[in-house]
Amino acid sequence: MSEFVNGTDTRPPDEVMNLRSAGPGTGGIAPRARFDSGLPELSLDGDWRFQLWPSLDAAPGGVGAEDFDDSGWGSIPVPSSWPMHGHGQPAYTNVVYPFPVDPPFVPDANPIGDHRLRFDVAPEFLNGALLRFDGVDSAATVWLNGRLLGTTRGSRLPTEFEVGNLLRERDNVLAVRVAQFSAASYLEDQDMWWLPGIFRSVTLLAHPAGALRDIFVRAGYRDGRGELRVEVDGPDAGQVRVSVPDLDVHDLVPGTTLDVGPVRPWSAERPALYDLIVSTPVQSVRLRAGFRTVTVDGAQIRINGNPVLFRGVNRHEHHPDFGRAVPAQTALAELRLMKQHNVNAIRTSHYPPHPDVLSWADELGFYVIDECDLETHGFTFVEWRNNPSDDPAYREALLDRMARMVERDKNHPCVVMWSLGNEAGEGGNLAAMAQWSKNRDPSRLVHYEGAWRSTAYVDVYSRMYAPVDEVETIGRFEDPALADPALDEHRRGLPFVLCEYAHAMGNGPGGLSEYQHAFENSTRLSGGFVWEWVEHGIHRTSPDGVRYDAYGGDFGEPVHDGNFVIDGLVSADRVPRPGLLDFKKVVEPVRMAVDDDWRTLRVANLHDVSDLAEFALRWAVHEEAGQRCAGPLEPVRVAPGDSAVVPLPAEVGDARAAGRVLTVSLVLAQATAWGEEGHEVAWCQAGSVPVEDAGAGAAVTAPRTGDGGLVLGPAVFDPATGLLRSLNGLAIDGPELGLWRAPTDNDRGAAEGVADASVWEELGLHRMVSRTVSVTASADGLVVVRRSGTAGRDHAVDVTYRWSSAEAGLSLAVDVVPVGPWSGSWARIGVDFTLPATLTEVDWAGLGPGPRYPDTGQAQRLGWFSSTVADLSVDYTRPQENGARAGVSRLRLRDPGTGAQLTVRGPEFSFSARPWSRYALAAARHTVDLVPDGRLHLSIDHQQHGIGTASCGPGPLPPYRLTPRAASFELRFT
Repeated sequence: MSEFVNGTDTRPPDEVMNLRSAGPGTGGIAPRARFDSGLPELSLDGDWRFQLWPSLDAAPGGVGAEDFDDSGWGSIPVPSSWPMHGHGQPAYTNVVYPFPVDPPFVPDANPIGDHRLRFDVAPEFLNGALLRFDGVDSAATVWLNGRLLGTTRGSRLPTEFEVGNLLRERDNVLAVRVAQFSAASYLEDQDMWWLPGIFRSVTLLAHPAGALRDIFVRAGYRDGRGELRVEVDGPDAGQVRVSVPDLDVHDLVPGTTLDVGPVRPWSAERPALYDLIVSTPVQSVRLRAGFRTVTVDGAQIRINGNPVLFRGVNRHEHHPDFGRAVPAQTALAELRLMKQHNVNAIRTSHYPPHPDVLSWADELGFYVIDECDLETHGFTFVEWRNNPSDDPAYREALLDRMARMVERDKNHPCVVMWSLGNEAGEGGNLAAMAQWSKNRDPSRLVHYEGAWRSTAYVDVYSRMYAPVDEVETIGRFEDPALADPALDEHRRGLPFVLCEYAHAMGNGPGGLSEYQHAFENSTRLSGGFVWEWVEHGIHRTSPDGVRYDAYGGDFGEPVHDGNFVIDGLVSADRVPRPGLLDFKKVVEPVRMAVDDDWRTLRVANLHDVSDLAEFALRWAVHEEAGQRCAGPLEPVRVAPGDSAVVPLPAEVGDARAAGRVLTVSLVLAQATAWGEEGHEVAWCQAGSVPVEDAGAGAAVTAPRTGDGGLVLGPAVFDPATGLLRSLNGLAIDGPELGLWRAPTDNDRGAAEGVADASVWEELGLHRMVSRTVSVTASADGLVVVRRSGTAGRDHAVDVTYRWSSAEAGLSLAVDVVPVGPWSGSWARIGVDFTLPATLTEVDWAGLGPGPRYPDTGQAQRLGWFSSTVADLSVDYTRPQENGARAGVSRLRLRDPGTGAQLTVRGPEFSFSARPWSRYALAAARHTVDLVPDGRLHLSIDHQQHGIGTASCGPGPLPPYRLTPRAASFELRFT
């Protein structure tokens, strides 16, 4: 029987969609490059009719028919992810599949989204046209005017259908049935939300006879000259001409290679592009060509012969309101934000990005690892049995995905590596993908981290989350030998890349400086890519109208990975986290240092290409009263990899004095496509803020018994406990010993064994109780001894507080002594106070304006800063320890209403001030859970445990670990 009756497909829905097929989509044209054809295009984006069904069995037949009745349906915007528009719910998993691992089958309860659109076309589309889908998650079946066009597979890859013979000028009917899951879903287990829908644009392209089907621009660079070859698929070569007007190239015949003479090479630092025009009798195509060559030489990645160092990030595509349908202005703004923070490389984790992203990367200047839409990580839970990477049934699909990525993106100079995918195990299909890529495009390197044990079919040695000491070992070529001598020799000749490192989850990442030091001190180490750029929070609103970001488990998913999806250098709204500011400082491409006399500046140029001609230097001297003097420096040229000593104006050296800070900034001399004139790229400082003497000297008064307690100068103490109750009339409660903090995501991480947070819980740091051993008054002041311990344990900490009065304040000397069998680590050593919540204004001298911990905060500068208490906190999506300011010598808290204030002085302490307790901070799951409790919670810390990246990677390095220890410190309160 015919499959069609009056143009309607009569086969059962499951047979039409063929969701069990492990193969690629059907009915589409061969993969080709993405380019502006110069011919008419019609966007089909907009409101479509839409209906969601719980399963394919529940979905009606005949949805592709022109006369199908969709009047009872609702509507949905295209592009979109349908759970973001109230149809079903988002679901997040990192590794585990949200369905049984039973390839190629998926559950019957498989949501189906039916989309229909009626549209008109102009006459020029009737002489030949293509229908392009840029992205459909996960599997679609497409009908036009009642005729089945085919199916799509490969969610983040384009599919195009020939449709010219089916179009008419009026009332065309396009129907698309999308299944959330299919056999192809086993290839798409990336660490992200499961969000089905037509999430990228749908476009109708005029394609008359004689139009170009494909273009491949091969633009190389060698010895200062460009080499150009343009290959086309379309009319006879005699009807096609290629020109590059700026190079005086005209009428180049396709398929021939031409030495075009001297050219400006393309690089991430200087992304020189040339207009390349391909003309036929029916069209004129304009492309942007960049001349560059990618090679490996001496275990180094070289671009145009120059060694390069990747200062990279992993970039997912996510929007907190629209899911995978990221607006163009958002994507462009985030690439500009990357450039502004010294990012020079992007790994498109773990799928090809929206095609416009690569065009912007060409223009702005990024090195890109373009990654295939492949991850099968969930097979790790079944010991990789039946992994598609080694299953012949999936080979055609995997080769198809690789081909569609390579063909789509082959004309982008920014793409320097093709990546086979991510965390897909090992297998013959991966080797086949690599070989196909090398045959089709030998000008680029092939990357796949999963092949690191042999690297047999890849061009780089790539790893994830290797600790610094191992990275240094690899950089020295001292990594353990492989069993196969030939493979070992091959791997030792490869450059090394950390394709993921510095897991940016919550407060962190810690340890960036040590990684960068390793990268810069080994020719084999080509840098790395921080995981990851953006958090994947989804906007929700609390019952009382407060917006917050949701994560895994917030939508009732039976299987999820919690807030592991919240791990970016920027929030879901693209607001930089402190970690991004640290990254910018750590990887800055110019290092500067001022000599002790402030007479000279040493400038080290770490760029790969730039000689600093595009930058200017500025200096400024600040003191507590504000800026004292400032000015420009003479422009400086320094060759890449070289350094120079620059004289500073006499005015700078003459301004040197105690309590002053000199800052020298390297800034953009002119506005660029990504930064304004004066945008700061690098900086250094010299000088210091005053270090306060916390000692009291001779006591002014001795303690006495008075109304309300034990009086010492302007302070009142509880005579029984020895705790401070007021100072100069300001209510205070404390100090209490503080050894614990609200665990960060990295504290909770157990990537290297037992999580620090678990150690602290086992030690009972969060539930310590105290007793007063003694309160002793003398002419010298007040000595309070308290012991803090944990229920059920015999370890304790003895703390001696020595108070003395001095002028209008108090001096405090604190001695901390561990008692008993301590092990593991402490989160901090400090003292905690509670104060009136009306103290809302803060200023301090030290490092700022942002937070700093022992292995973070490289972006913070010496100076004098002010804030509100509310602005001290960092609103991490999952609340945790945050906002500590370090290197502080003076802190002042002030009540703007009454003028009441408290000032704390001491040599380099850190502080945090919050309107809620550490316990409330630790208990909260979301920012809306944090409610001010009517008090100000102030912590003054002598030492802190490092942050590390143990949420996925190494914990704090040994120098930053705080083991149980004795400690002494001094403070002065006024």
